[in-house]
Amino acid sequence: MRAALAGALALAVALPGCAAGPEPAAPGGAVRGPLTVLAAASLTEAFTRLGREFEATHPGVTVTLSFAGSSALAAQINQGAPADVFAAASPATMRPVTAAGDADGEPVVFARNQLVIAVPKGNPGGVTGLADLTRAGTRVALCAAQVPCGAAARAALDAAGVPLTPVTLERDVRGALSKVRLGEVDAALVYRTDATAAPAEVHAVEFPESAGAVNDYPIVALRRAGNPTAAREFVGFVRAERGRAALTAAGFQPPRA
Repeated sequence: MRAALAGALALAVALPGCAAGPEPAAPGGAVRGPLTVLAAASLTEAFTRLGREFEATHPGVTVTLSFAGSSALAAQINQGAPADVFAAASPATMRPVTAAGDADGEPVVFARNQLVIAVPKGNPGGVTGLADLTRAGTRVALCAAQVPCGAAARAALDAAGVPLTPVTLERDVRGALSKVRLGEVDAALVYRTDATAAPAEVHAVEFPESAGAVNDYPIVALRRAGNPTAAREFVGFVRAERGRAALTAAGFQPPRA
């Protein structure tokens, strides 16, 4: 599998859909050729694993994965970027794709994700909640408002009544997390899954307001897909047992029933 980490790819918005999906109808079978999947940055670990597993069960397919902020990816799709499948980190970022008629059918929600406060390992600042992020001298990174993790962070901060001014706004959640890992900030609001992916470097602080800003993740095959059969098969694969296992292992929550 070729993983293309596409920082230049742009935004996408997700629409709610069915919670559970069927097993792929014909693993392997006649599915052949290249398959390009554009996915939210927070799906990096889970989809990298699923891409390899899809290739293993569909030996005629070569999967290319591109990860970036959902809004950037959606913009690229609307501008004609070649892709077969789009997985976004929110209904809002999937919406431009469906509104432009670039989706092949209705997106379906396959996972949910919740925010945590990422701090350096050991939590040297003693952060226990959002209010601690406003202490004098505390440097905080957030995602930009148009990115799903940024919209969720702003919703949580508003719900808590915390007037936080970040020192940096990142274009995707991995950018915000990297600021903590590099010691450039004291904390960042990121998805639980992203903190889970870096246990040796960051500590995740749970906070109650995040429960009111949980993101639904939708996925859809694209209307201009070069490999529509493989695209539909991959969507089914993500929603089936192997997909659920990989997403749960990465820290994602199941979609609403």
